Amino acid sequence: MDNTLAARQAAELLGISLPTLYSYVSRGLLQSHHFEGQRAKRYVKEEVLRLLARTSDSKRAGGAAESAIDWGVPVLESRITQVANGKLYYRGHAVAELAATHTLEQIASILWNSEISPALPATCLTALITLWPKMLDLTAHLPPYERAISILPILATTVEEMQDIHIHQKAMLWMHLTAAALLGIAPDYQPFHQKLAVAWQLNAKQVALIRAALVVSADHELNVSTFTVRCVASAGANMGMALVAGLAALSGPKHGGESLRVSRMLRAAMVTPPSDISSFLTKRLRSHDASHHFSQRLPGFGHPLYPDGDPRSALLMNMLDRNKHAGLFAVADMAKELTGQKLNIDYGLVAVEIACQLPLGAAQILFALGRTAGWIAHAMEQVETGQLIRPRARYVGKFPDTVSD
Repeated sequence: MDNTLAARQAAELLGISLPTLYSYVSRGLLQSHHFEGQRAKRYVKEEVLRLLARTSDSKRAGGAAESAIDWGVPVLESRITQVANGKLYYRGHAVAELAATHTLEQIASILWNSEISPALPATCLTALITLWPKMLDLTAHLPPYERAISILPILATTVEEMQDIHIHQKAMLWMHLTAAALLGIAPDYQPFHQKLAVAWQLNAKQVALIRAALVVSADHELNVSTFTVRCVASAGANMGMALVAGLAALSGPKHGGESLRVSRMLRAAMVTPPSDISSFLTKRLRSHDASHHFSQRLPGFGHPLYPDGDPRSALLMNMLDRNKHAGLFAVADMAKELTGQKLNIDYGLVAVEIACQLPLGAAQILFALGRTAGWIAHAMEQVETGQLIRPRARYVGKFPDTVSD
């Protein structure tokens, strides 16, 4: 398959004239290549598309969007995850297709662009197993996120000092340790969906659903927790501390913590008589509006990147038996009728939580465990750039009086 373009094709794709294309080449913005058997120089399609993305972002930014942080213009380049035309891709692979067959370990290898076997030497856990019971005892009173945030820093030095282990194997070890800390179990090398199957006593159909949930949660470009991880990694902190930062950001009610609000709302709605669901959601909508200062919003609905609906949630809901879990679909349909908003990933994960009869908060654990793969990918990509993330602030406060008498 030819992945190159002639000059005219490249210019048309970029929406520019041929002289402008040649100007881009002379300025180093694009490379032209001479291929054997071709008289004229050609352009690699991926390089042209990458330049198109950069120039499009510049046009989007303009002066008016300079200060747009909340769903604003892109601020970093990445080769990991793309959200485009209502779909999600991990390094060019459609996530909807990956979720049908892949495990979280396989997704991690894709996100990390790794060809290293994820298998780990048994000795990697030897130095950690002896510490684990004491750490679990000390953190037994803490909920999953706080427990993981307490345990991971203690392990950071031990893991980072391990010798003769590839960086991707060490990254996989961090994922297993994070899973153990979130679940409050001893670390092992079982596949992640199997860990959850044992911890939550799942049947085969439920395990397939959990596996897919981990896959669709693995990454979502520069969300707040991932950007936090990249900032921490850019400062030179080790992977353990970067993961702690990601967990801290994900715990917030405007990010991963949203699933706790969705779970409480959805569980309450499902014990409401069907004839009263509309009234229940209307009251919930009003209370949410009053506290969040914007209208037509229920927890678990709407996503700025997916005006036609979050494909991750759609995938998970399509795996559920609509007749068996009619209540989950009834609430979703009524909420859409009231607000016009479609489900997002938080609703999808909570639907999995309820359909599999998991404890309150399980959706948040699923989200965090899946997202660990993406955090590590972004941390490694950021370290490779060698850049410190250090934006400037525009001061708009009180200015000193510089007028002299």
